[in-house]
Amino acid sequence: MRHLRAATARGLRTGGSGGRSVPAGRSRKDASLHRGALAPAPAPPPARHLFSDPAEVEALRRNLLAWYDECKRDLPWRRLAATESDSNRRAYAVWVSEIMLQQTQVATVINYYNRWMQKWPTLQALSQASLEEVNELWAGLGYYSRGKRLQEAARKVVSELAGQMPRTAEDLQKLLPGVGRYTAGAIASISYGQATGVVDGNVIRVLCRLRCIGADSSSPAVIDWLWDMANTLVDRSRPGDFNQALMELGATVCVPKAPLCGECPVKQHCQARHRMEKELTVASQKLFGKPVPVPDVEDCGVGGCPLCPPATEPWDSSLGVTNFPRKAAKKQPRVARTATCVLERRGCHGAPEYLIVQRPSSGLLAGLWEFPSLPLAQDLQEEEQREVLADHLRAWMGQPVAVGSLQLIGEVVHIFSHIHQTYVVYSLPLDADITLDPALSPSRWVTEKEFYASAVSTAMKKVLKVCEKQRGEESSLGKGSKRKRGPKPQGAGSTGTQLSLRAFLQTPTSP
Repeated sequence: MRHLRAATARGLRTGGSGGRSVPAGRSRKDASLHRGALAPAPAPPPARHLFSDPAEVEALRRNLLAWYDECKRDLPWRRLAATESDSNRRAYAVWVSEIMLQQTQVATVINYYNRWMQKWPTLQALSQASLEEVNELWAGLGYYSRGKRLQEAARKVVSELAGQMPRTAEDLQKLLPGVGRYTAGAIASISYGQATGVVDGNVIRVLCRLRCIGADSSSPAVIDWLWDMANTLVDRSRPGDFNQALMELGATVCVPKAPLCGECPVKQHCQARHRMEKELTVASQKLFGKPVPVPDVEDCGVGGCPLCPPATEPWDSSLGVTNFPRKAAKKQPRVARTATCVLERRGCHGAPEYLIVQRPSSGLLAGLWEFPSLPLAQDLQEEEQREVLADHLRAWMGQPVAVGSLQLIGEVVHIFSHIHQTYVVYSLPLDADITLDPALSPSRWVTEKEFYASAVSTAMKKVLKVCEKQRGEESSLGKGSKRKRGPKPQGAGSTGTQLSLRAFLQTPTSP
């Protein structure tokens, strides 16, 4: 029995342009343990679910690699892997791409990858960069801890491994933080030619359709079988190309919702397609009144098969090959609300400047910069939100903040992988500088250009755009009105007017 360590998460390439994802796995030996007693190992799945025919395996390899040679996409990391003679630089180039592709689409990654490799072409260059620089380049790519772990691992290679990348999948996974089984297999096979398979989201989809695997594809037992299949299939003479071909097939042809089965180079090996064709043949014979033999459309005909769909979720003829893979229902993201305040002043040249603060060095969006923010309870009313935000700013500035000086701009929704986040955006225009408590979070004033060049999240960019849009609307409204207007009273409903420092720092008075 084999032991399967947890695989690294890697973004799923969907619709032909996405990234990759790798679910965790464990060995069937682990699954067979029950309350400390060793239970009998389950019977292996029937041959239909496996790649047990050497002739079929050889044909599948040959067809898939021929298709890949003709149809593969021209991607910058592939060019580097194919042309770089230095093995350490080649492995580093592949490694960066694999980390960036975790949960991120290929089209998005390309520009980030090119900028990264131009700035830090080697492990040594990356190891000398600051986390601030890494976050600035990574800003907008999402899942920011990936960049931090990549830099930490680069420093380890330089300081502890004499600048030499580990040469096998086993050592890559063991020695480098943030590198799991999938990433290690990809680096080892592409960079060093190690004959090891890979299992990411695309590979899971392709294998499940090729072998009618309808059990939960995220379960440890099924993942274990999929790794076995990937290691059986990988071409020994071209392991890196074969693994990329299998992933390319899932990214461009065997896509989740509308697979291009007619263009598939391995369609003759696909059990899901074979089943669909048999059902169409039977339906056609019925339509024309021809004798219909009893169709053999069972998954494998063996009760309790660990790779068949559960009895409660049988094959759905209307879905065809997209019956596979099947996954457990996704956990609903946590709902969160955050109050965010855009503090603005006029800079020395009259252009607006914004105050940003740095997030803690651990946790969500670690080390990134943002507008002053704090979490909100879900049941707070709008006036209560103002009060808690004013208290937060008061503690931060060491001076009182009038609740009525906080101008509500609107709400910005941003979806993280596990959080449905709503930012309640307020604005606080200033006409003078303020003194901040240096013991609290690092902070600085930035221009609009400096803001977008800083390590800020996509959510914070959305927040600033909402504020700028409102300012533009108010400016247009003011220019378009011919009626002479008097000064607006300051309060919760007023917008668009700069406040004096004395006005927003005055102690609130009771009605």
